[in-house]
Amino acid sequence: MAKYLYLSITPEALIASMIPPAEFGAYMATGTKKRNRGQAIFFEVDLDKIRHLINTDYLDRRCVRQADGSPKHSVYLSVYRVLETIPLNAFKNLYLTTDNGIVLELSAAAYDTSKETGKALHLYQELCPVTPQIASKLTPSQLLKELTDSTKPIYLPKLMFVELRLDELATNPLTGSGEHLPYTSIGHLRDCLEILKNEEGKAMKTVQRFYHGSLLFRTIQSGFYVGDKENILFYRYPTMTELEDINYEFLRAI
Repeated sequence: MAKYLYLSITPEALIASMIPPAEFGAYMATGTKKRNRGQAIFFEVDLDKIRHLINTDYLDRRCVRQADGSPKHSVYLSVYRVLETIPLNAFKNLYLTTDNGIVLELSAAAYDTSKETGKALHLYQELCPVTPQIASKLTPSQLLKELTDSTKPIYLPKLMFVELRLDELATNPLTGSGEHLPYTSIGHLRDCLEILKNEEGKAMKTVQRFYHGSLLFRTIQSGFYVGDKENILFYRYPTMTELEDINYEFLRAI
């Protein structure tokens, strides 16, 4: 039976499994007896490209059928500093799973930095290996370069984050409409954005220090980004209209 390798983002872990992505997502979100509920975000990883990085003897010994013949759902291979060890060419598709086990598959797309605009403000939720929510003047590619720059005193080897909607607040933080933004502290968000807009030389402002493990999928703006100072992988998030055609069950669940 085939073996799959997954990089779980929430929480960060490298996991081997004998079940394919859709089944794995449902398992991670709800467990085997449907008594557990929680979102799951994970990548499939190309096993052949990272064999030299893992203990293959342990993998082959543990990732086998169970006594009753059922497939092994999960074998944890690493839970510490996993993202930074996986080369970007080993990343396959990204999977988002609702807390009731509905999975959406996203493929990496070419990212054209020339289409980025520096005129609007942005809201980013960092997902791995750190998890603050930040407002920024920086575009996605600029943010990635800034936070993974090894010449700086504090940097990250790699980073994964998602861009969230700001709607009118992106250009008008104080009086722009936030009617359809379901954020808990909209006033604080406006204050952070206004500081960025008016303070010369300030590029980022922390909105929330802690991520509580639940992403509002309806608030995703452009999509998910993962990379380092020189490279970027982009997983575009569909519009609500596109989701209706692509995966209506996922749309209903969010």
